[in-house]
Amino acid sequence: MQHRIVVLGAGYTGAIAAGRLARRLRREDVAITLVNAEPDFVERVRMHQLAAGQDLKPRPFSEMFAGTGVELRLAKVTGVHVDRKTVAVIDANGAEELAYDTLVYALGSGWNAQGVPGTAEHAYEIASRPGALRLRERLARLDAGQTVVVVGGGLTGLEAATEIAEACPDLDVALAARGGLGDWLSLKGREHLRKVFGKLGITVHEHAAVVGVEADRVATADGKAIPAAVTVWTTGFAVHPIAEATALEVTGTGQIVVDGTMRSVSYPDVYAVGDAAMVIGPGDKPLRMSCASGGPTAWQAADAIAARLTGGKLPNTPIRYFNQCISLGRKEGLIQYVTADDRAVRAVLTGRLAAVYKELVCKGAAWGVANPTLGLPTRRRRVTWERAAAGSAVKAPA
Repeated sequence: MQHRIVVLGAGYTGAIAAGRLARRLRREDVAITLVNAEPDFVERVRMHQLAAGQDLKPRPFSEMFAGTGVELRLAKVTGVHVDRKTVAVIDANGAEELAYDTLVYALGSGWNAQGVPGTAEHAYEIASRPGALRLRERLARLDAGQTVVVVGGGLTGLEAATEIAEACPDLDVALAARGGLGDWLSLKGREHLRKVFGKLGITVHEHAAVVGVEADRVATADGKAIPAAVTVWTTGFAVHPIAEATALEVTGTGQIVVDGTMRSVSYPDVYAVGDAAMVIGPGDKPLRMSCASGGPTAWQAADAIAARLTGGKLPNTPIRYFNQCISLGRKEGLIQYVTADDRAVRAVLTGRLAAVYKELVCKGAAWGVANPTLGLPTRRRRVTWERAAAGSAVKAPA
């Protein structure tokens, strides 16, 4: 008899959760299935680099999970039936349903068009590898002097604008931000950001809320038109829609409501991690959708599942922030130190050292997926079947 654990999605959080569970539980006691549409790990934090023409190191799951006992199922998730405890998938052989005893939902998020007219038809996104490759191909066909407008002044927008400007110096790169440039950063952070944007020749349109996208321009709320041979849309993320179509309790944004162990408050045999989960952090503020938030939620969920199945101690590690790491091309960076609840403090790290720091963070994130217990020794524990059976019998509250 094996306890069936199904993990949906093999981004940072899903892959970490699956690998960590495999190292916490005896292989004879659990069957861990990781469902993902692609056979290799995608470093989502590097999609702006891929779009700008850089090639990324391949990271096949066959190597990453070799010898762990994790079974990779190459398929697309089409539905989750929490009352029947099954997941609907489709692959090259057709449709099928996978049964689970414990589900880890890690389908994450994609780009968010925000309902702005013309965005879906004319804008490019870098929240996915197909989107980044599509933008890469389009940038390669632009003539010198043509304008690329990046819409969105958050971390993704800043990284995309600077990466493209550095890699394609013959193009005219602009950024349209709803607020001021880097207005959430400290004074030193904002000053450095303006310095780098100036060096790279990036035009900044501040307080410019984009309300429409056309093939050759974007329109702002104040009636201006900004020429754009290519528009790159980076105004935030939208969670995968499948959770909202289930009986799970979700927020207005479609995120699954969880407790401190990442367990669904409505269906206790379901856990949600990363962007898919509504997690409350320090200061009673929701964690932002990010790799920095995702990793700790995956650790928490995996350790909680293992503890409940083996009779161990539940994890109680607060999830907090330390810094925001921003690459500004390959030669520049900005590390903004923050409070536990993600508010900027005075201290920053800038320049080449910050670029190296950010690169190490990106490499560390990928290393952490392949090494989900962070290199620390672990012991696979035996599942207590009474606990496993009790957990599987729990139903949602009326």
